[in-house]
Amino acid sequence: MKLQEIRQIAMTWGVDAGVRRTKQDMIHDIQISEGYEPCFRTKDTCENECLWKKDCTNHR
Repeated sequence: MKLQEIRQIAMTWGVDAGVRRTKQDMIHDIQISEGYEPCFRTKDTCENECLWKKDCTNHR
């Protein structure tokens, strides 16, 4: 997912989407806002089907 798309989602959730924020930091804050564990790019495997899975599992 492109950074601009993530920024739009972040703003929808009231998450700081400032230029200096990293993709990972914004996604972690979005996950927390959604009530989930901030797990983006922190695990070797993922059992969940979330919005971030493609970017999360393709970084290795």
